[in-house]
Amino acid sequence: MAAKLRKGDKVIVLAGKDKGKEGTIASVDPKANKAVVDGINIAIRATRQSQTSQGGRLPKAMPIDLSNLALIDANGKPTRVGFKIEGDKKVRFAKTTGDVIDA
Repeated sequence: MAAKLRKGDKVIVLAGKDKGKEGTIASVDPKANKAVVDGINIAIRATRQSQTSQGGRLPKAMPIDLSNLALIDANGKPTRVGFKIEGDKKVRFAKTTGDVIDA
């Protein structure tokens, strides 16, 4: 099945401790149905010092469930995503405006 949310999409958080915050998807894990969003769902992770990086308590963006994310349309409002066939290509479109997303 085609992905409704993809890497690079601008999304808003619908539920959880970061509700209302906006960010860009850094990576998606379709098997686990989760995505990592920059600046969202931050946890402190303790890491060991190595030759290249300083150790200590580093903030890390943890995966968030895709059901708690909504795409932001051209008007800056959260929208659901639908699919339609344009020509011979299957494209995503915003349900609120009907605009095609990154054709």
